[in-house]
Amino acid sequence: MSRMMNQAAVTMNQIQNKLDVIGNNISNNNTTGYKSRQTEFSSLLSQQIDNLNAPENAEGRLTPDGIRVGSGAGLGAIQLNQLQGSAMETDRALDAALTEANTFFQVNRIENGQEETVYTRDGSFFLSPVEGDMVALTTADGHPIIGNDGPIEIQDGFDDIELDDQGQLLVTRGGEQEAEAELAIAEAVRPSALEAEGDNFFTVTEEADIDEIMQAYEGEDAVINPQALEQSNVDLSQAMTDMTAAQRLYQLNSRSITMGDQMSGLVNTIRS
Repeated sequence: MSRMMNQAAVTMNQIQNKLDVIGNNISNNNTTGYKSRQTEFSSLLSQQIDNLNAPENAEGRLTPDGIRVGSGAGLGAIQLNQLQGSAMETDRALDAALTEANTFFQVNRIENGQEETVYTRDGSFFLSPVEGDMVALTTADGHPIIGNDGPIEIQDGFDDIELDDQGQLLVTRGGEQEAEAELAIAEAVRPSALEAEGDNFFTVTEEADIDEIMQAYEGEDAVINPQALEQSNVDLSQAMTDMTAAQRLYQLNSRSITMGDQMSGLVNTIRS
């Protein structure tokens, strides 16, 4: 296979990965607290072909004398866009939208008998019954929400419940309101070290030290917009534009393979 066809085939594979990322962004346009992903490309391999040494060729050059031939483009990284999404009022007592960038709710996820702390921007909370006359604050899938004293559990039989702008869970019993728990808001010091998982969760990469990445939020201003949810930060019009451009690039590389095949066919038909 010719160099041109090799380059085109490699690049098509990487463009397909970019299309997958864009498609995932579009499909999560209405996902609460979703953060869009952005792709960055880099050269997979380049080769230096040196010309004959000629001192006069080096005069005025900023790069080494010779020809550099690439071998296709590769998906260098998938970056997480942490821009704040707009808030949507819901008037629901247990909905909360984070107002500060790089802050997250902490969730105690239990899978295959193992517990781990994951992070989310989705502030749609629910109450789930637990042993005794207690109820736990959980995600929609039943994962416990972590407070300053561990997973949040309160005594059942209250009259009313709501969250304030500081993340306190205000419970009304017998006409008296009291803060019985407080959400443990975490701040990502290095958000680029976060790894996106399914179910709108984020984790810290295995190679990173969690104490260097995540810390307790120390801000004094209101960190929560009560009775509201943060919408996805996907720019749908930009995503559609990026998809169209990627599809055209894919088509261009596909045509390069077709042209290379046709040229090879013409060469093979030449008779001496």
